[in-house]
Amino acid sequence: MKLYYAPGACSIGIHVLLEEIGKPYEAERVNLQQGEQFKPPFSAVNPKSKVPTLARDDGSVVTEFPAIAYWLAKTNPSANLLPDDVDLQTRALELTDYAVATVHMQGFGRQFRPSNFTPNAADEDAVKARGKEIAEKGFTLIDKAMNGKDYAVGKFSVADAAVFYVEFWSKRVGMTLPSNCAAHLERMLARPAVQRVMQQEGLA
Repeated sequence: MKLYYAPGACSIGIHVLLEEIGKPYEAERVNLQQGEQFKPPFSAVNPKSKVPTLARDDGSVVTEFPAIAYWLAKTNPSANLLPDDVDLQTRALELTDYAVATVHMQGFGRQFRPSNFTPNAADEDAVKARGKEIAEKGFTLIDKAMNGKDYAVGKFSVADAAVFYVEFWSKRVGMTLPSNCAAHLERMLARPAVQRVMQQEGLA
């Protein structure tokens, strides 16, 4: 397998899952600042021009964080990346999708790239402010879901990798995480797999 990633991007969550699984894989950096995602050879691998992208051993490619995380979990059952209980599996996938589609894409997307949400540069501060509101609401809901738990659905799962990367991003924009999320972030940063990824991506 080969993971195409950018340091500190959402792909860090998939990078963590690969380390948790413990099987051999390659990791190839895509320089988003230089626009490598829009150019060959990467654009031929993933025409969506985004990370994470996972090239499988048979040559096929899987894109989108929830799909990659689900495939990794189901094809590596010994890693216990999804609970056995179907209701807990559902909750894990629910949290994964919420972290990615709402907190990341709607919340942090507005804060990191406001020009994608308005054609008028004068509106960009308002776009950022709205993004912060969305992210803060998201963390409030995630915090409530994690009340009394060390991890998102009790035990470590794919949901924790998704929640982790948006929690990690909160520092970039000076957000204060609610208590359960802050404790979860510290718990994640203490995991050996996460520490290896931070080192590999130059973030330690």
